[in-house]
Formats: sequence, C-alpha cells, structure tokens
Amino acid sequence: MSFELPKLPYEYAALEPHVDARTMEIHHSKHHQAYVTNLNNAIAGTEAESLSIEEICRNISKYPMAVRNNGGGHYNHSLFWNIMAPNAGGSPQGELAEAITKQFGSFEDFKTQFAQAAATRFGSGWAWLCVKDDKSLCVCSTPNQDNPLMDIAECKGLPILGIDVWEHAYYLHYQNRRPDYVSAFWNVINWDEVSRRFSAAMK
Repeated sequence: MSFELPKLPYEYAALEPHVDARTMEIHHSKHHQAYVTNLNNAIAGTEAESLSIEEICRNISKYPMAVRNNGGGHYNHSLFWNIMAPNAGGSPQGELAEAITKQFGSFEDFKTQFAQAAATRFGSGWAWLCVKDDKSLCVCSTPNQDNPLMDIAECKGLPILGIDVWEHAYYLHYQNRRPDYVSAFWNVINWDEVSRRFSAAMK
C-alpha cells in the first residue's frame, strides 16, 4: 500500500489573504508530495508498507530517519490542510471551548500560549494542541517533522490542531515575520474540524 498526496478540501487561493495561493500550491504540490514520495521509497519492501501513518508514527523509533522525517511530514501536513478552511476562524464552541477554558483559563490565554509555542520554536517545526492520554489538553512544539504521536516526542498526545512553522509555510508572503503568520493563522482555523477531532480523541 503506497501513501498518496491527499487532495485539498479547497482551492489554493481559498485561504487568501491570510495564506497566499502561491505558498499553498508550492507547499502542497511540492513539499508534501516530496514527503509522500520519499516515505514510500523509505518503506518499500518492509512491513511498514501495510501500516497506517498513525501506526508508523507511534512506533517511529523502530524506523530509519528517512521514515521519521518523511512520515512525520506526511502525517503533519495531512492534518494541517484539514484544520484550515476558507471563511473560518472565530473561536471554538461546545465541549472543546469548555475544555480549553478549563485547561488554559480562557480562549485568549490559550491563543497566547499556542502563539508563543509557534513563535519560539527554534528553526523549523510545529506547534500543537493535543489531547493527552489522561484526556487533558496541552500545547507544545516539536522540531522538524516530528509530532506528539511519535514515541520519541518529548510531549506526547493526539494532535487536534497544528501549525507549520517551517519557513516554506510562510516566507513568500511574510518573509521573516513568523509572528504575523501565526497571528493570521487564527483567521483560517476550521474549529468544526478541530472539535470533531477533539470529540473522537475523548472517546
């Protein structure tokens, strides 16, 4: 079973002006495609070919670095595309909103902590909102294409929201202004999808 590049649920230009069409096209069709191609090459002829990307991530310490980097890249971006949407933003509702308030004090306090995790990640990486094994929420960041699902991660949990802070995610439009990119991200978060992932993780 080969992994495939997932289709975007919207057009490349759909997230403008917050995420520009050229960045989306390069990010999806070039960067993500390369992770998929290299992952398939790295697992060819091994037992990993029969596993889901989640299973591979959960046992990533068993695999070579090529699987870690490209498998993480595939998992992370597949989540990233789906937790964004045009005409989105705003704030979460229902059980997710209650859980965020309980864990972080308020939605604004959560935004501050998440933005800080994204802005202060040195070099390339990701910031995450995760559901931990005890069903509590946490914010953390990981380097490169690592994610909290991986057994080698310092912060462990099931990601339900993530932001890519590799320069290829924002440099064409924002140059070195990562905090501006992080601020714009709040305008494209698909809270319905994040809430769906939250509900699934709480079962």
